[in-house]
Amino acid sequence: QVQLVESGGGLVQAGGSLRLSCAASGRTFSSYTMGWFRQAPGKEREFVAAINWSGGSTYYADSVKGRFTMSRDNAKNTVYLQMNSLKPEDTAVYYCARSRGGQGAYYSVTYYSNFGQGTQVTVSS
Repeated sequence: QVQLVESGGGLVQAGGSLRLSCAASGRTFSSYTMGWFRQAPGKEREFVAAINWSGGSTYYADSVKGRFTMSRDNAKNTVYLQMNSLKPEDTAVYYCARSRGGQGAYYSVTYYSNFGQGTQVTVSS
């Protein structure tokens, strides 16, 4: 059973930065595309970023492009989300996700089989 544990959330002022981490269990971590999603109160869970198995390809939602950077360290079974120039609209619970494997729509919740418990990010204005 895959376990994903996020950390690094918190309260930050607009314009500030945070770095989220997601530690994954399981020996096959390096075989899967990983993603970050977020969910604000009263809204649906939305795609933020994804990274392929090797880290050679990354994908971002338009709303975070140029401000967020996703990376991975397969030796540590960990993915990261560096968030800079944060805005109040970035406030949400952020979830790490592991894909089902194979080809798929990296931006779709249904492409992922496992989600972590989430970490709260709050950006004050």
